[in-house]
Amino acid sequence: MLYNNITFLQALAATMSKSAFQQHDHKHCIQEALNQAALLCEQRGVRLTAIRKHVLELIWQSHKPLGAYDLMDMLSSDQHRVAPPTVYRALDFLQENNLVHRINSLNAFMGCCSPEHGHEGVFLICQQCGITQEIESPQVATVIEQHAQKNQFTVTTQTVEVTGICPNCRGE
Repeated sequence: MLYNNITFLQALAATMSKSAFQQHDHKHCIQEALNQAALLCEQRGVRLTAIRKHVLELIWQSHKPLGAYDLMDMLSSDQHRVAPPTVYRALDFLQENNLVHRINSLNAFMGCCSPEHGHEGVFLICQQCGITQEIESPQVATVIEQHAQKNQFTVTTQTVEVTGICPNCRGE
C-alpha cells in the first residue's frame, strides 16, 4: 500500500503546472478564463450572458473561492441589489458547463483550470490565506473508483479537498 501512496503522490505532483500560490498577474488568469469560457459556450451552443460572464470574472479575480453571498455583494450597487436566485442560476450554469467548481467545505466556488472536459476536482486549500489550487489528476479519481468498487460503493461525486499551509503563509 505504501508503494501505491507514493505513486499517487508522484502523479499528483506531476499535475501541478501553474501554481496559484506563486505571485502572478490575475488579469491574465481572468482574461484566459473568459476567453476559454466564451469559446466553449459557443462550441456547446449555450449562452454566456453578461451576468454569467461577470460572475465568472469575479470568481477568477483571485485564487480564493467565493461564496454566493460574496458574489451578490460584489455584483450589487447602491441603487441595485442582485437577488440570490440570479447569482445561483449563474453559478448553476457555470458548474453545469465545467467553468467553476464548488468547494464543499467552504460552500464557495472557484474557477476551473480545465473546463474543456469534465473532471473531478482535487483541491489544495490554504487554511490561512484561503488561496486554493486545483489539481487535475485522473489517477486520484481512478484510485477512488477502484476502492469504491472493491467496497461495493457507488460513487456519485468525487471532490478531494486537502487543507494545509501554502508556501506564502509559511514564509517561503
